[in-house]
Amino acid sequence: MAFAPFPTFRFWLLPLLSTLPWLAQAQAPAATGADTTRRPVMLGEVVVAASKVEESILQSPVTVEKLNARALRLAPAPSFFDALEQVKGVQVITPSLGFRVLNARGFANTTNVRFAQLVDGIDNQAPHIGGPIGNVLGPSDLDIRSVEIVPGTAAALYGLNAINGLANFSTRNPFVSGGLSVQQKVGVNHVNDPNTGPRPYAETSLRYARVLGPKWAFKVNGTYLRGYDWMATDPTELNPNGNASTGLLGPNNPARDPVSSYGNESSDRTTLMLGGKNYQVARTGYLERDVVDYHLQTLKYDVALHYKPNARTELAYTYRGARFDNVYQRSNRFQLADYRLQQHALQLTTPVVQARAYFTQENTGRSYNLRSAAENLDRSFKPDNAWNADYTAGWNRAIGKGQTVAHAHAAARVAADAGRLQPGTSEFRQRLNALADINNWDQGAALRVQADLLHAEVQANLGAALQQGGRKGLPAWADLLVGADHRTYFVQPDGNYFINPNPGRDQFSTLAYGKTGGFAQAGARLLPGEKLRLTATLRADKNRYFSFRFNPRLTAVYSPTARHNFRLSYQSGYRFPSLFEGFSNVNSGQVKRIGGLRVMSDGVFEGSYLRSSIDAFNAAVTRDVNTGGLSRSQAVAASQNLLVKNPYTYLNPEFVRSWEVGYKAALLPGGRLLADVDFYANTYRDFIAQVEAYVPLAASGQPLAPDAALNAVATALNARATQARYRLWTNSRSRVYNYGGSLGLRYDVPGGLLAGASITYARLDRTESGDGLEAGFNTPRWSYNLNLGHENVYRHLGFGFNYRWQTSYFSETFLVSGTVPAYGTLDAQLSYHLPAPNLRLKLGASNVGNNYYVSYLGGPSVGGLYYLQVTYGL
Repeated sequence: MAFAPFPTFRFWLLPLLSTLPWLAQAQAPAATGADTTRRPVMLGEVVVAASKVEESILQSPVTVEKLNARALRLAPAPSFFDALEQVKGVQVITPSLGFRVLNARGFANTTNVRFAQLVDGIDNQAPHIGGPIGNVLGPSDLDIRSVEIVPGTAAALYGLNAINGLANFSTRNPFVSGGLSVQQKVGVNHVNDPNTGPRPYAETSLRYARVLGPKWAFKVNGTYLRGYDWMATDPTELNPNGNASTGLLGPNNPARDPVSSYGNESSDRTTLMLGGKNYQVARTGYLERDVVDYHLQTLKYDVALHYKPNARTELAYTYRGARFDNVYQRSNRFQLADYRLQQHALQLTTPVVQARAYFTQENTGRSYNLRSAAENLDRSFKPDNAWNADYTAGWNRAIGKGQTVAHAHAAARVAADAGRLQPGTSEFRQRLNALADINNWDQGAALRVQADLLHAEVQANLGAALQQGGRKGLPAWADLLVGADHRTYFVQPDGNYFINPNPGRDQFSTLAYGKTGGFAQAGARLLPGEKLRLTATLRADKNRYFSFRFNPRLTAVYSPTARHNFRLSYQSGYRFPSLFEGFSNVNSGQVKRIGGLRVMSDGVFEGSYLRSSIDAFNAAVTRDVNTGGLSRSQAVAASQNLLVKNPYTYLNPEFVRSWEVGYKAALLPGGRLLADVDFYANTYRDFIAQVEAYVPLAASGQPLAPDAALNAVATALNARATQARYRLWTNSRSRVYNYGGSLGLRYDVPGGLLAGASITYARLDRTESGDGLEAGFNTPRWSYNLNLGHENVYRHLGFGFNYRWQTSYFSETFLVSGTVPAYGTLDAQLSYHLPAPNLRLKLGASNVGNNYYVSYLGGPSVGGLYYLQVTYGL
């Protein structure tokens, strides 16, 4: 791995505790004696994310959820980011202990390019992935101030990839929050895990901020986390009927393909004629734990310099960096090793103008593809042709000795695998390291991508400008906000993951992909007491490969009283294909995955056939040969009509149309009961997904003409050597609908107790099914949260509990499809605050019962994490 070995608990904890007396003298303690039992209820709490201007959370025109400092302190979660799973309407899936993915309102996956994640308004995605890697480039627990989440479409204001919503993390300003803060967590996970046993977990964070006179301030943050990642050990069989026509099922199936085993996928199988019958035979493959190092570590840091030329203007420069190792999943699972992200950002904030520009750099370091590593471990030991020949000879020998067919296959595998590299040996590790450094997935496994993102935006509050200047213009009841932005991605093509497809240019020259857009938003406050608030927004975006796309948003909020607010909104959103969806060029397990823009896949769509139909065709051929007495040519002719021409074509932007109605109210004396209910209905068109399709080849290796005779096509697609396999990004041809709603209650009980409950419903509906693409909804129909907490229930002792439950749901990805079982988890924490020296202790656990679950199929089993947290100065 990239960093030093994992230390013991003593190494982490004792130095920290020994420094606390010094820290107590070095910094004046925070104000103490606050009576939390008399805490006022903040009816005037404001949010920004929903409309890009400050407004009352009660009067937000769309659903918005907010976690303030108090809610974050009470959250029974190891970090503020983990606590987001407890927010109404938010779904979190877990590819890794260090990589959790946020989503809302359906269509979740392990690389969520439809949900934007911002830090102080700045996108913190990894450019080539098109989405963030958890919170590795985000703030620490010491620097987080609040979180706002918009769970519905936000594309009209933000563009980006926000058609499923966004989360904005606000950090602590050094002018307001100064001094030194230190936090240490130590813990353990993998309790009662038979695959590894208990493993230590530790995280150290530091924040220092200082005001340098009336105009300057700075802050520094650093976090170092180490642990042992959750393990993927799913034994579910993906090819149970590969040899059903011969009666070889379960452990006797020579084409077995368990989910968490790699190197035995469809591209690693061969049909062998043995004893007059066709048998599907797969290479042996390796378990995930054989080809990955589950030691996880993250080092992240940031520095910010703030300048205030006057009381209402602030200019800030921020640098963020991260270096980390964990496991990541797309269509395949990846070991991220020495992965590096860094970002430079400049922001200007005034009452009228807000502007920001940022530059993000990504380097995948020494990362590699687990599937390609396993496949090429097998092939580097013995090529497929030689292995198949040894397997055939071994089978014939066993049959000649009178063994059964099933035993003959087992003996053939032993013979073909003789001398195979064994996990745990030095030879195996050396070969794996060598393959992980070969940037060609037909021969190695390296992921070598260097990508940059350059973004600039500006918005102006023209209503505030006119009011500030005392000039006549907009009436007092009107608002006008305008903005513009530009974004460009730059990728250094590596020849394996990306090439530059532009004609006349070298494939290794820098590839640029960008878009420019802008919006105008007008608002009016009508009726006596401004009881009716109307806004209309129009956004336009353009990139090189598509014409202008327009996103409107219309909202209305009616507030008969300050405490009762009804809202209605309509909006649409376009999403341009991400860099990977548009331009990928990956040889992945002898299946080439290519972007769906015509510049990348010209000619492939027209001449290809759906893999689903090819699989059905070849299964029918095998069945007719094995059980029907037909020759192969006769079986091919009999089943060729099962082949289906690829009906899909080149990518268009994805489109969503969304309606939402909601009600938010502050009830009971003092507004202590906050109620929020929403219902929504979305229609998706040109939904971006993947289709697997194969192109038939002539004996010369050239593609057959799109209008070639069906018999020639069928003959080619019945043999591995005469087909070119592709996985293509394209658009669904059917309209996809989803609808749902949520109800949330939060009760601030007199005396300081905070109680909450929420329930969320999400439903997918399609006008057409069986269109060859995965829906990828991957969302439970029902989920709910129950929480209870108190900061000072008795002499500075506090607690927090949260129980979350979700129904089973159908998970559909290119790795595996099936049902994710229902599960519930209880998180809990006990806290103690020592006012002097401002020290907070927190003893907590996520998944207290240690009930292992998977949040999606193909992912790791997630158990309990038990920890002690010590925080000074926050």
